[in-house]
Amino acid sequence: MQKATLAILGAGSWGLGLARLARHNGHEVRLWSRSRPPRLEEVLAGVDIVVSAIPMKGVAATAVQIQAIGLPAETVITTATKGLDPTTTCTPSQIWQANFPENPVVVLCGPNLSKEIEQGLPAATVVASKQLKAAEAVQTIFASSLFRVYTSTDPLGTELGGALKNVIAIAVGVCDGLQLGTNAKSALITRALTEIIRVGTHLGGQAETFFGLSGLGDLLATCSSMLSRNYRVGYGLAQGKSLEQILAELQSTAEGVNTANVLIEIANREQISVPISWQVYRLLNNQITPQQAVEALMERDLKPEFSTRMRDEG
Repeated sequence: MQKATLAILGAGSWGLGLARLARHNGHEVRLWSRSRPPRLEEVLAGVDIVVSAIPMKGVAATAVQIQAIGLPAETVITTATKGLDPTTTCTPSQIWQANFPENPVVVLCGPNLSKEIEQGLPAATVVASKQLKAAEAVQTIFASSLFRVYTSTDPLGTELGGALKNVIAIAVGVCDGLQLGTNAKSALITRALTEIIRVGTHLGGQAETFFGLSGLGDLLATCSSMLSRNYRVGYGLAQGKSLEQILAELQSTAEGVNTANVLIEIANREQISVPISWQVYRLLNNQITPQQAVEALMERDLKPEFSTRMRDEG
């Protein structure tokens, strides 16, 4: 394997996990953090691949900063951020592509709890791009006996699966925090997947993508582990803690909080039905209690499990 030089933007747990995977394969890794040296110009000099693992709130500003520095057109930009921009409602890859229209952009997303990656536990992910050669290049950088990497040509669907499941993880955390049982949790996750697919396909993702690692796989991982920050947000709310208290205890970003607000803006604009995400939004904005959110979902109008349109489509 040809050795590459990577600039990994973001020195949090996910950035460190990705750095570990690349170094395991013998690649050179330069880590950059907004809060400490080296300078971004030094980190970017001569790199083959830029990997963005920064929180959603910093993506747009960082992209503009790098645009001012300049980046060769052949440099592959890989985004590993899961979220939606509150200002534009864009995904991270859309922001990167808008700022670097000549560069190949790859989305890296899957059931990848960063703490497990840091521990060297086995995992799998998806790298997706409209430019398959770019996705394959990133695949070879990270793939090993520790990390199984699949390629996809649906970056938007891959990215939306990773973003939207964080909202659902908050709902599942509430379910477990209220001790509603396995039956309720299973029903919630299943109906949530339908909701994710509805939103994702409406926005341009491919339906099959949401049944893969970056959709169902990521949803299951995030909804079944206390390592998930978004799950812990929901669990804490069910225990009566305030959102501010929970976020202070986490000492890191729970992207589902911001994503819920942006998702509802998109759903209202596009007239997409998102009953589970709507209750999460109301809960996060102090409009209802966790118990009221559950009651609202259970008391919805009776209906078939699958719509006529879905049956006609097989």
